[in-house]
Amino acid sequence: MKRVLGLAAVLGLGAILAGCSGGMGMFGDRDALVAVPTTCTPKRFEVYFAEGEARLTPAAREAIGMTAAQLQGCDIRAVQVLGLADASGGSSANQSLSERRAVAVAEALQGAGWPTPAFDVTAVGDEGAVTAEGTQEPMRRRTEVLVEAMPPR
Repeated sequence: MKRVLGLAAVLGLGAILAGCSGGMGMFGDRDALVAVPTTCTPKRFEVYFAEGEARLTPAAREAIGMTAAQLQGCDIRAVQVLGLADASGGSSANQSLSERRAVAVAEALQGAGWPTPAFDVTAVGDEGAVTAEGTQEPMRRRTEVLVEAMPPR
């Protein structure tokens, strides 16, 4: 008996699903219900560097290239690039290093075709690179990128 009820349930489900295949089933027009997702949305990503370096690594170039490809054809309205450094070295050297990191990332994104006027490039050096416990934050060897992207007009 269970097997017969199971088969009946499957047949009933098949009838319901059959109504969806024609576009005008019991739920209406599929195109009115399903929208194509857009990749033109705000993005945030980070680019990491080796200690004391401002040169883009292969992984950094890959992250930049992937994001540039995802947003190709989008309206890039603003790009904030923030360079950071850890606490190794002097404060002025770390400020210079974080500035060079931010510029390297911004230049790579501009080279990928992103609009130059959209960029806001800043650096904070080693500010905040030491925790309250006095330990250094090596994860600060990076550049943070925030992109405001919208679908094309």
